[in-house]
Amino acid sequence: MADLNVLGGPLEPCSTDPMTGFYRDGCCSTGPEDVGLHTICTFVTSEFLEHQRSIGNDLSTPMPEYRFPGLKPGDRWCVTAVNWLRAHRDGSAAPVVLAATHAKALQVVPLEVLREHAVDVPDDLGSL
Repeated sequence: MADLNVLGGPLEPCSTDPMTGFYRDGCCSTGPEDVGLHTICTFVTSEFLEHQRSIGNDLSTPMPEYRFPGLKPGDRWCVTAVNWLRAHRDGSAAPVVLAATHAKALQVVPLEVLREHAVDVPDDLGSL
């Protein structure tokens, strides 16, 4: 069965430059070994990166041993649902690409909250 996004459609790719995803396949796919649920596709901002650093999640420093290039503002990246929700609660949430955000993110973050930060909402919400 194909992975679904939070809107109920097929999960779209998040980024291949840099290559993202728990499986480094460009998508916010998840599976049993992804205990952090790296399921939310974001456009990272400097504010979000700083927030993540402040909670012990440094997303800016490259870690080649994990095939992690280090992020800069404007990169698209699959982040964990818990850390994104924490950033939201602290007023530092990064914009979200709903079509590339895995449906399992909804186990942690309500769709209404993701929509507040969506950058890919269609003009006609009736199609959702």
